[in-house]
Amino acid sequence: MTREGAQRLVQSFVRPEGPLQSPGLNAEGFGGLVMGGAQLYFEWHEDTQALECSALVYKFHEPPKPGVLETFQKEEKEGTDTGGGTVSYEPENRGLYLSRTYTVVPDERTFAKEMKRLMKASLRWSDEVLDRVASRVFHPEELEQK
Repeated sequence: MTREGAQRLVQSFVRPEGPLQSPGLNAEGFGGLVMGGAQLYFEWHEDTQALECSALVYKFHEPPKPGVLETFQKEEKEGTDTGGGTVSYEPENRGLYLSRTYTVVPDERTFAKEMKRLMKASLRWSDEVLDRVASRVFHPEELEQK
């Protein structure tokens, strides 16, 4: 995949969703949009010639407590629907995401379908899975304090 191919792919997804909400990828290789309550981010990786697409699940206010990320990863391994993505955590912005990486340009229709599936799963994770993980990691008395 080339940067230009990634740019066209992102634009093909963004434009049909109404007024152009994003130019695709900016000069630094980042892009994103908000659709139906879901937040989707795009990042071009020059070194690997790959487009990373990440749907936000949760933004931590503080670094996650021990066991939290591992419990999210356990949910993935147990088969909780990730929308075709994998659980990823970005320490620099404390974001938990469901992410997919593309090294080959897929068909635009396929890409759109996969992005919608990823966003739908991220909303489910931010609602249902987040609560389930919290109940598995924290003691009930800690949950009442939050």
